[in-house]
Parts: sequence; C-alpha cells; structure tokens
Amino acid sequence: MVNYDDLNAIFRDVFENEHITIDAASKASDFEEWDSLNHIYLVVAIEKFYKIKFTTQQIQVWTCVEDIVNDIIKLKG
Repeated sequence: MVNYDDLNAIFRDVFENEHITIDAASKASDFEEWDSLNHIYLVVAIEKFYKIKFTTQQIQVWTCVEDIVNDIIKLKG
C-alpha cells in the first residue's frame, strides 16, 4: 500500500514547499513547481524512497499522481 503522507513528504521536499498536498487526482499542472527538472527529481526521490526503478515507458504515460501510485504498487508487488 502506498501511503499518501509519505508521497506528500516527498513532493514537499522536492518542490521545497511545505504547503503542498497531493491526492490521486493531482497532476503536474496543479503545481507551478512541477516543471520538467523537478519531475526528474521527483522520480528519483520516489525511486529512492520505495527502492524501485521506473521504466521510461511508465514515466512517459503518467498524467496524475494516481498513475504514479499504481506503478509503485506494481513494482513493489
């Protein structure tokens, strides 16, 4: 199970904004901090935290946080 408190902490750390709150429907356009560079930092931070490795194909089709969560669940088994 993916804990949204953990994901919120990762997003807040990467985006350097303690006021960010994400949910399953959150998407990049909801946050001005979520640019292409921070997207890479976010991927790396999530991979490190969950000890997983996303494929390029997975990352390219993400449209919202729920997509990220689903891929974490798939990779964690």
